[in-house]
Amino acid sequence: MLKTLLAGTALLALSAGAASAQISGDAVKIGVLTDKSSLYADVAGEGSVVAAQLAVEEFGGKVAGKPVQVISADHQNKADISSNIARQWFDTEGIDAIADLVTSSTALAVQEVARDKGKITLISGAATSKLTGDACSPTGFHWTYDTYALAVGTGRAVVQEGGKSWFFITADYAFGQALEADVTREVKAMGGEVKGSVRHPLNNSDFSSFLLQAQASGAKVIGLANAGADTTNSIKQAAEFGITASGQSLAGLLLFISDVDSLGLQTAQGLSLTTGFYWDMDDETRAWSAKFEKKTNRKPTMVQAGVYSSVLHYLKSVEAAGTDDGVKVAAKMKELPVKDMFAKNGKILANGRMIHDMYLARIKQPAQSKGRWDYYDILRTIPAAEAYQTAELSGCPFTKK
Repeated sequence: MLKTLLAGTALLALSAGAASAQISGDAVKIGVLTDKSSLYADVAGEGSVVAAQLAVEEFGGKVAGKPVQVISADHQNKADISSNIARQWFDTEGIDAIADLVTSSTALAVQEVARDKGKITLISGAATSKLTGDACSPTGFHWTYDTYALAVGTGRAVVQEGGKSWFFITADYAFGQALEADVTREVKAMGGEVKGSVRHPLNNSDFSSFLLQAQASGAKVIGLANAGADTTNSIKQAAEFGITASGQSLAGLLLFISDVDSLGLQTAQGLSLTTGFYWDMDDETRAWSAKFEKKTNRKPTMVQAGVYSSVLHYLKSVEAAGTDDGVKVAAKMKELPVKDMFAKNGKILANGRMIHDMYLARIKQPAQSKGRWDYYDILRTIPAAEAYQTAELSGCPFTKK
């Protein structure tokens, strides 16, 4: 009898050891690779690190019996720096997944590294739809928004309101180029025209020459295919030139709540935008945003809320798969529904695009606001199926039939 008990105990110990061996190393490790020092620091930055930590805390700090660790680094918006950090994290530090990746060029570079190593990318901050198009990865996930959704939301809405002729001021890298292309498609499909475009370097300070070209084009709408400080600087300088006062309108194609806070309602009022998240949507978003604000003294952007959601879903999938093996976790992530305060009925397509409802919003007038962060009027919900391309039409090679 004693031998039988001992044998049974030994068998259980071996089984437990085999189960725990499915988690590599002594922890599940998540790296938040973001912009901590430049134009997207308020959009993502340390707030994205806090968002990832909140997801880990909510999950209980452990997954599949192992502790979860979050580390972070500043990629400086440079593809070579981001890919080098990713390789070091994967090869020597045992990182299982990389989150955020604000800036499309860094996300494209890191997703390629991760694809080669069978590791997970949880992209929240980058926008280019190429990430789930021709540059897609079986272990890559694009979470919060993309240039296609922005075009369907803001681009389509502005044309419907009479903005038939456009001129673009575009950030000269993957994100800006993709956004201009996607909005151009929408404008032309609805009978509008594009009178021209001009491209500016990332993290630019002087937009005077670009704005003068836009003004001279005679276009009704000046589309700002940029983000962060590039967008806020464009809007501030357009006001100084009296561009909107002379009859042209601005379309901020990617605006964040941090941008509105920086601009102030007096300058930003009336602008339309497309967002995947607003802190004041319901009780659940308000409660989570209050936790975030307690740690950061700011309300979260949609990028930061998306980091939380993507990390939480990743942890649920590791738990369900019983392993941190990237290929197996990716399959589980696509199998499980996404349901949290960010995405109520999210779904991950075969190309890694997480589809969820988006929202068309308008920035309030100062008299309408009850105080700081009370900035958006939500005009309508854009259903997930309308906001995003299907996997089959995305151009992702491994989803083509």
